Amino acid sequence: QLMLVETGGGLVQPGGSLTLSCAASGGSLEDYGVGWFHQAPGKEREGHSLVTDSVGKTNYADSVQGRFTFSRDNAQNTVYLQMNNLKPEDTGVYYCAASDYSHLRDLTSSSWYDYWGQGTQVTVSA
Repeated sequence: QLMLVETGGGLVQPGGSLTLSCAASGGSLEDYGVGWFHQAPGKEREGHSLVTDSVGKTNYADSVQGRFTFSRDNAQNTVYLQMNNLKPEDTGVYYCAASDYSHLRDLTSSSWYDYWGQGTQVTVSA
């Protein structure tokens, strides 16, 4: 059973940066499609990803395009989300998730994911 653990959240001022990590155990993360999801305060987790990575291609939602960067370190069995120019609306809990459907290009829907981390809190505030 693949297990995911996110770290790296925290409090940052608007315009600041954070790097989130998602470490996997119980399987090799490079065999899975991966997504990052956001849950804003007081709301349910969004059903569509901010970032997905599958079949060697990374896709970004418009809201984070140009500000967030996804990367993998297969040797560390970890994926990262570098977040720059953070905005107050980026506040929330960030979840990484892994999908068995790594052969699919479009993994934006949360319904494709079977493995979820516990989330890490990001707060963007002055």
